[in-house]
Amino acid sequence: MADRLADGRRFRVLTLVDNFSRVRLAIAADFSLSGEKVVEVLDRLSGAGTKPKILPVDNGPEFISKALDAWAHKNGVCLEFSRPGKPTDNLFIESFNGKLRTECLDQNWFASLPEAKEKLEAHRKEYNTQRPHTALNYQTPEQHLKNWQTNK
Repeated sequence: MADRLADGRRFRVLTLVDNFSRVRLAIAADFSLSGEKVVEVLDRLSGAGTKPKILPVDNGPEFISKALDAWAHKNGVCLEFSRPGKPTDNLFIESFNGKLRTECLDQNWFASLPEAKEKLEAHRKEYNTQRPHTALNYQTPEQHLKNWQTNK
């Protein structure tokens, strides 16, 4: 995703969502998002015990990079590329990105990149901990994940 600061500078947004629990794992914003920056986010999540077996991605340059390919190979993660021009191949992230656009990016006028990062992270936390979902039996994503882990 992309948006602009109040001064017109464009920034990019990387979103990572767990398709099972709907937990928004990470939202990263920067003026550019290279494969190396994507790997940094994935390494941070892996260090916290969250590493996917399959990572659905589109065909953006950050995802077809050598850095991400090497990370996936090293970590035993399968990169699952969507078909070009078929955003419906990954409905969860497309739905999440639409909500993020409507509820956060379109509602704020960011003066700086640090401000954008702060508001995006606050939105991520609120979504995970305070917003029940009908698809999750009216639980928040974090409640759903905790209940599933307890009962498995």
